[in-house]
Amino acid sequence: MTDFTPLREATTAAVLTPCDDGYAAELLSNNLFWQHTPEAVVAVTSAADIAEVVRFAAAAALPIRVLATGHGDESAITDGIVISTKHLTDVTVDPAATTATFGSGARWASIVAAAAPHGLAPVTGAASGVGAVGYLLGGGFGPLARSHGMSSDYVTSFTIVTADADIVEANATTNPDLFWALRGGKGGFGVVAQATIRLVELPELFAGNILFAEEHIETVLRGWADYTAVAPASVTTSVAIQRFPPLPELPPFLSGKTLLALRFAFPGNTEQGAELAAPLRALAPSVVDSVRPMTPLEVPSIHNDPTDPAPVTGFGGLLANLDQNLVTALLDLAGAGQEFSLVSVELRQLGAAVAVDVAEGSAAGGRSGEFTFTGVGILASPDLVSAVRADGAKLLSALGPWISPQTNINFATTSFRDQAQFAAAWPPATFERLAALRTEYDPAALFPFGPA
Repeated sequence: MTDFTPLREATTAAVLTPCDDGYAAELLSNNLFWQHTPEAVVAVTSAADIAEVVRFAAAAALPIRVLATGHGDESAITDGIVISTKHLTDVTVDPAATTATFGSGARWASIVAAAAPHGLAPVTGAASGVGAVGYLLGGGFGPLARSHGMSSDYVTSFTIVTADADIVEANATTNPDLFWALRGGKGGFGVVAQATIRLVELPELFAGNILFAEEHIETVLRGWADYTAVAPASVTTSVAIQRFPPLPELPPFLSGKTLLALRFAFPGNTEQGAELAAPLRALAPSVVDSVRPMTPLEVPSIHNDPTDPAPVTGFGGLLANLDQNLVTALLDLAGAGQEFSLVSVELRQLGAAVAVDVAEGSAAGGRSGEFTFTGVGILASPDLVSAVRADGAKLLSALGPWISPQTNINFATTSFRDQAQFAAAWPPATFERLAALRTEYDPAALFPFGPA
């Protein structure tokens, strides 16, 4: 066993091993299925803390992994050191520069809340509880993706601790190659301590979601597929077939029901937004219709994703196109009346601003994809694990003819177990450049990333 006494003496951060109180709590992930058991977890509160951990780990030849919220966890960490960044939550808004600077443990909700009083908003992800930095490192397709592009396009700088324990800035002029890699290349370059993003003005937003009953799923899904073929670039929509368990705490219209949720977002005035949403509203009678004028604080309600930790797994990727044959395949697997163990199967339209890279270029993969798909299963008991994984495999098979050869690392949920899937998260030239930069910045592979 490693003696962590030198690390404890070098930093004021809590260095916790399995025998210490607080060890399990510090390693708690939003994905409750995975129980992390590294040799130690360090609850850092500054970039200097991170540097001390990196220095110690390099000398001891211990791998380092990072845990913020744990939304992307798809395996258990059983060795080395985990750097917990969940306490790096400070958010500072500079209204004159229209930027927000935040620690690598900050969640989107806190950044939205800090920007709102200044009439500004970040281009966020769909879920308010997701860690912003981990999301941005993979690119980010949020509720305003088609009108505003990838969330990582708005990053202006990162503060990162490299394998040499150096605290460096990466932006368009300082360490530009590292800046390029961090906007979409995800991991393997160091530990990000802080990020700065450009905020946008969002004076008007017409958005929300519409729930349709099970008997209308086919009509709405087919109608939505037709709508996406003519949707203006200013409109971002998605659909999700959702299965709700029969729980007394759920309202009657959700408990035990299978519904289709249609999400709509238009950054413009109510009159024009209502006109653009009208064809979707006319597809079938709704159970709930929350599409309305919104403030940036309400953006998470567009997708209304759950915020509580849960034992989950996901199956996802990008689609090269979407047609009625795909809709048929999806309905046959997960539509009305089907026995299917995944609680949600979602499709999001991309294209428009997503397809346009920033002027200086970035490593974000998936710009050529037209849609994302994601299936989510709840692993609440051991007997559900095999059923969920089997149905996840069926989803990947059913959508196979339409799956894009290039995906995005935030959506490629099987990529860390399969080298080909991992490589497909970026265009070939981007993947090769990222691999070379990982070798340059981390020659000893102190920050393991990708399939072993």
